[in-house]
Amino acid sequence: SLLEESGGGSVQPGGSLRLSCAASASELDLDYYAVAWFRQAPWKDREGVSCITNRGRTNYAESVKGRFAISRDNAKNTVYLQMSSLKPEDTAIYYCAAVPAEYGAGVCEDQIGPQYDYWGRGTQVTVSS
Repeated sequence: SLLEESGGGSVQPGGSLRLSCAASASELDLDYYAVAWFRQAPWKDREGVSCITNRGRTNYAESVKGRFAISRDNAKNTVYLQMSSLKPEDTAIYYCAAVPAEYGAGVCEDQIGPQYDYWGRGTQVTVSS
């Protein structure tokens, strides 16, 4: 996989985690891609959580607005998802995905769509007391 997620783990409700999505710049220069985070909980459909275009425009699912923040560090070729005030319902496998920047309006700015070309293998986030 060209994308690699890290930072998952177990945390109590109200806690925080920061997920990272990194790529080798020689293989996938994220400067030219929109990047999104998706999650999938057991027995549920995958849902878009947040995304960021190559120009820094962001979008969030209603369920995470005000609690999650997406950002990118182009120098490190990495996109982050800072998650705060975590709830048990945030428990899921979190995946990052990338699509060429020219498609960012359709799958990020308008809605967090599933039509991304590159996917990571995921990182588990568990929120439990």
